[in-house]
Amino acid sequence: MTFAQPYYLYLLLLLLPAVVWYVLKHKKRYPSLQVSNSFAFEHVKPGLRERLEHVPFILRLLALALIVVVLARPQSSNSFQNVDTEGIDIVLSLDISSSMLAEDLKPNRLEAAKTVASRFIAGRPNDHIGLVVFSAQSFTQCPLTTDHTVLLNLFNSIQSGMIEDGTAIGLGLANAISRIKDSQAKSKVIILLTDGSNNRGDIDPITAAEIAQTFGVRVYTIGIGTRGKAPYPFQTAFGVQYQNIDVDIDETSLKQIASLTGGEYYRATDNNSLTSIYEQIDQLEKTKFNVREYSKRQEEYRLFALIALMLMLLEFALRHVVLRRLP
Repeated sequence: MTFAQPYYLYLLLLLLPAVVWYVLKHKKRYPSLQVSNSFAFEHVKPGLRERLEHVPFILRLLALALIVVVLARPQSSNSFQNVDTEGIDIVLSLDISSSMLAEDLKPNRLEAAKTVASRFIAGRPNDHIGLVVFSAQSFTQCPLTTDHTVLLNLFNSIQSGMIEDGTAIGLGLANAISRIKDSQAKSKVIILLTDGSNNRGDIDPITAAEIAQTFGVRVYTIGIGTRGKAPYPFQTAFGVQYQNIDVDIDETSLKQIASLTGGEYYRATDNNSLTSIYEQIDQLEKTKFNVREYSKRQEEYRLFALIALMLMLLEFALRHVVLRRLP
């Protein structure tokens, strides 16, 4: 419901002084009488006339309010939208090897990656998004879907140690390609995040990148980890002990993967830079909308005017018939 002339609604403020005037007038209407006590009047119940005394004024206020609404011209509209979208399918390929537990990102690399990627997913409700995880092996955690509630639940359940330890980047990329290659979307994207170098699996990362290029899949690669050494938790007989280990990311291969497929390589050294990277990818891969809108407005004042007329007639009948006062 909209109003063609909404400024008329300010006239409703005039009802406030009308209420004040009525209250003051009502107090002066009846003369006062001083008596020694009111014991004789305590059991006198008010009659119907006394109960209805203020009803005509209330009806008049409601009628005036509705008349103001009529002046503001309430309108309803029927809108029709045709939305054309350029579909984007995205597969996230996430390294879950034990090195992702290093705490150069907070609380650790894996949890930071999950948090930032979850916000990325939530901000793209119209895209098909899937999830692949890898360490020494790779499997599909969630196929391409628009049910992002299910996707996020599966995403949050990821833990390091779900599969044998290692870093099979080529296998993780190849698995993601197999999930997206048959997509009919105009844009097919893989976001591959890892903190190491390929040391497991039967597929070389560059070979996987060439396969992605063949199927028109663009790959954005992210190397996660600080430069130099990072604190890594080791479980010992005396509890968790931390040791600084070298950060070894095969940036050369990750850059080559991105270059072959038309993507970009990014280095995330802390939580803020990782967030910034996903924001950049989000801008590069925005879904395009072409909206054609048609709107037809209809006047809806008749019902308000009819109710106002009925209230005025009812107020007139009460005031001059039921509550009529003799001079």
